[in-house]
Amino acid sequence: MTVTRLGSLGDVGAAAGLLDEYRQHYGANPAPEAVATWLREQVESARARVYIAGDADGICTVAVVPAALTLRTVWLVRDLYVRPASRRQGVARALLVAVGEEARAAGAHRLSLQTETGNARAVELYARAGFDALTEITVMDNVL
Repeated sequence: MTVTRLGSLGDVGAAAGLLDEYRQHYGANPAPEAVATWLREQVESARARVYIAGDADGICTVAVVPAALTLRTVWLVRDLYVRPASRRQGVARALLVAVGEEARAAGAHRLSLQTETGNARAVELYARAGFDALTEITVMDNVL
Protein backbone atom coordinates (compact mmCIF):
# COMPACT_ATOMS: atom_id res chain seq x y z
CA MET A 1 0.00 0.00 0.00
CA THR A 2 1.48 3.31 -1.07
CA VAL A 3 1.21 6.20 1.37
CA THR A 4 2.04 9.72 0.25
CA ARG A 5 2.24 12.94 2.20
CA LEU A 6 0.28 15.86 0.84
CA GLY A 7 3.08 18.06 -0.37
CA SER A 8 1.49 20.82 -2.36
CA LEU A 9 -1.73 22.71 -2.30
CA GLY A 10 -2.52 21.32 -5.74
CA ASP A 11 -3.28 17.85 -4.41
CA VAL A 12 -5.81 18.89 -1.80
CA GLY A 13 -8.80 17.65 -3.83
CA ALA A 14 -8.71 13.92 -3.01
CA ALA A 15 -7.66 14.62 0.57
CA ALA A 16 -10.52 17.08 1.06
CA GLY A 17 -13.00 14.56 -0.29
CA LEU A 18 -11.79 11.92 2.15
CA LEU A 19 -11.80 14.35 5.05
CA ASP A 20 -15.33 15.42 4.22
CA GLU A 21 -16.41 11.74 4.19
CA TYR A 22 -14.74 11.32 7.59
CA ARG A 23 -16.61 14.30 9.00
CA GLN A 24 -19.91 12.97 7.63
CA HIS A 25 -19.14 9.58 9.17
CA TYR A 26 -19.24 11.36 12.55
CA GLY A 27 -22.44 13.26 11.78
CA ALA A 28 -21.18 16.52 10.25
CA ASN A 29 -22.99 17.99 7.28
CA PRO A 30 -21.27 17.77 3.87
CA ALA A 31 -19.05 20.81 3.30
CA PRO A 32 -16.56 20.00 0.52
CA GLU A 33 -15.55 23.61 -0.20
CA ALA A 34 -15.11 24.50 3.48
CA VAL A 35 -13.11 21.31 4.08
CA ALA A 36 -10.82 22.06 1.13
CA THR A 37 -10.27 25.63 2.36
CA TRP A 38 -9.57 24.45 5.92
CA LEU A 39 -7.21 21.73 4.71
CA ARG A 40 -5.28 24.19 2.52
CA GLU A 41 -4.89 26.52 5.51
CA GLN A 42 -3.62 23.69 7.73
CA VAL A 43 -1.05 22.48 5.19
CA GLU A 44 0.03 25.97 4.13
CA SER A 45 0.59 27.07 7.74
CA ALA A 46 2.40 23.79 8.58
CA ARG A 47 -0.07 23.13 11.41
CA ALA A 48 -0.85 19.72 9.94
CA ARG A 49 0.70 16.99 7.87
CA VAL A 50 -1.70 15.01 5.74
CA TYR A 51 -1.13 11.48 4.44
CA ILE A 52 -3.15 9.65 1.78
CA ALA A 53 -3.12 5.87 1.34
CA GLY A 54 -3.53 4.10 -1.96
CA ASP A 55 -5.85 5.61 -4.49
CA ALA A 56 -7.54 7.86 -1.91
CA ASP A 57 -8.50 4.83 0.20
CA GLY A 58 -7.63 6.46 3.53
CA ILE A 59 -6.39 9.65 5.14
CA CYS A 60 -4.44 10.54 8.26
CA THR A 61 -3.86 14.03 9.63
CA VAL A 62 -1.04 14.71 12.07
CA ALA A 63 -0.14 17.72 14.21
CA VAL A 64 3.53 18.17 15.09
CA VAL A 65 3.89 19.97 18.41
CA PRO A 66 6.90 21.02 20.50
CA ALA A 67 7.87 18.89 23.49
CA ALA A 68 9.87 21.20 25.76
CA LEU A 69 10.94 18.56 28.29
CA THR A 70 12.75 16.55 25.63
CA LEU A 71 13.53 19.47 23.31
CA ARG A 72 12.02 17.44 20.51
CA THR A 73 8.53 17.07 19.07
CA VAL A 74 5.47 14.93 19.65
CA TRP A 75 3.44 13.88 16.65
CA LEU A 76 -0.30 13.64 17.29
CA VAL A 77 -2.48 11.58 14.99
CA ARG A 78 -5.61 13.71 14.87
CA ASP A 79 -7.78 12.04 12.23
CA LEU A 80 -7.56 8.59 10.69
CA TYR A 81 -10.22 7.48 8.24
CA VAL A 82 -10.49 4.62 5.77
CA ARG A 83 -13.29 4.44 3.23
CA PRO A 84 -15.71 1.60 4.04
CA ALA A 85 -14.89 -0.32 0.83
CA SER A 86 -11.18 -0.27 1.74
CA ARG A 87 -11.44 -1.34 5.37
CA ARG A 88 -9.76 -4.47 6.73
CA GLN A 89 -7.18 -4.36 3.93
CA GLY A 90 -4.27 -2.83 5.84
CA VAL A 91 -4.92 0.79 4.84
CA ALA A 92 -5.00 2.20 8.39
CA ARG A 93 -1.94 0.15 9.33
CA ALA A 94 -0.05 1.45 6.29
CA LEU A 95 -0.90 5.02 7.26
CA LEU A 96 0.27 4.49 10.85
CA VAL A 97 3.51 2.84 9.70
CA ALA A 98 4.28 5.67 7.26
CA VAL A 99 3.57 8.36 9.86
CA GLY A 100 5.65 6.50 12.46
CA GLU A 101 8.59 6.15 10.09
CA GLU A 102 8.51 9.83 9.19
CA ALA A 103 8.16 10.87 12.85
CA ARG A 104 11.12 8.67 13.82
CA ALA A 105 13.23 10.03 10.94
CA ALA A 106 12.38 13.59 12.03
CA GLY A 107 13.59 12.86 15.57
CA ALA A 108 10.18 12.94 17.24
CA HIS A 109 10.03 11.88 20.87
CA ARG A 110 6.64 10.22 20.61
CA LEU A 111 3.73 9.42 18.32
CA SER A 112 0.40 9.73 20.13
CA LEU A 113 -3.28 9.44 19.33
CA GLN A 114 -6.59 9.30 21.07
CA THR A 115 -9.82 7.52 20.29
CA GLU A 116 -13.11 6.89 22.02
CA THR A 117 -12.83 4.02 24.49
CA GLY A 118 -15.96 2.47 23.00
CA ASN A 119 -14.40 2.29 19.53
CA ALA A 120 -13.23 -1.30 20.02
CA ARG A 121 -11.99 -1.82 16.45
CA ALA A 122 -9.83 1.30 16.59
CA VAL A 123 -8.48 0.42 20.05
CA GLU A 124 -7.55 -3.06 18.78
CA LEU A 125 -5.94 -1.66 15.63
CA TYR A 126 -3.87 0.83 17.59
CA ALA A 127 -2.77 -1.80 20.11
CA ARG A 128 -1.68 -4.12 17.27
CA ALA A 129 0.25 -1.17 15.78
CA GLY A 130 2.25 -0.77 19.02
CA PHE A 131 0.29 1.93 20.83
CA ASP A 132 -0.29 1.54 24.57
CA ALA A 133 -3.20 2.94 26.56
CA LEU A 134 -1.95 5.51 29.07
CA THR A 135 -3.90 5.21 32.27
CA GLU A 136 -1.94 7.91 34.08
CA ILE A 137 -3.11 10.68 31.74
CA THR A 138 -6.39 12.52 32.00
CA VAL A 139 -7.66 14.08 28.81
CA MET A 140 -9.61 17.24 29.52
CA ASP A 141 -11.48 19.50 27.17
CA ASN A 142 -12.71 23.07 27.16
CA VAL A 143 -14.85 23.67 24.10
CA LEU A 144 -14.51 27.33 23.13
